[in-house]
Amino acid sequence: MPPVIAWSFIIAGLVTAVAIALDIARRPQHMKVMNVTWPVTGLYMPVIGWWAYTAMGRAPTRSQQQEAHHGDHAHHHHSSKPKWQGVFVSATHCGGGCTLGDVIASPIATLTAFTLFGSAMAGHFLLAFLFAYAFGVLFQYLPIRAMSDQPPGAALRDAIKADTLSLIAFQAGMYLWMLIATPLWLGEMNAFTPEFWAMMQIAMLVGFLTSYPANWVLINKGIKHAM
Repeated sequence: MPPVIAWSFIIAGLVTAVAIALDIARRPQHMKVMNVTWPVTGLYMPVIGWWAYTAMGRAPTRSQQQEAHHGDHAHHHHSSKPKWQGVFVSATHCGGGCTLGDVIASPIATLTAFTLFGSAMAGHFLLAFLFAYAFGVLFQYLPIRAMSDQPPGAALRDAIKADTLSLIAFQAGMYLWMLIATPLWLGEMNAFTPEFWAMMQIAMLVGFLTSYPANWVLINKGIKHAM
């Protein structure tokens, strides 16, 4: 991939993320973790992330929220979503934790030359999974604790139950793309090149697509709730 195209992908993702973050500053999410999740979604879904946010996740302005609260008309703005949209937002929630973990783990893997069984790619994948799992569970745990009176241990167990399958599905899709892209276009997984991050954007989008069915199943079984 030519550097100019790689930078175009990266800049488009950054612009989308910043646009969403600025809008959220005026329209904070009912579930606080989504204030982070939506901008992160914009990073790996340039332009599309803005459409998804405005169509499925945009909250009323602060003043509108205050008026609704004082008028005792407060409600969850996502409650009337079609099921496919609720699953979509749940998948972005999973993707947000995974993406943050991947973004932190990849430079560490490159800097340390970490390998698994002598493979740098396997080393990248292992560190990415560990960090993504930690952030993914955290993203589930925080809203569970905020919206229920569960003790920490029970909330953690529910977070692990809700996130494990969707996270594995997300990471599997991401790994599949990087297994294809690295020998064909990258040569090596170097987290300090624009080409790597452009390919990671695509990998995360593939991960989102592979996690969508997993989120649908978890919601159908009552393990997760559509958002």
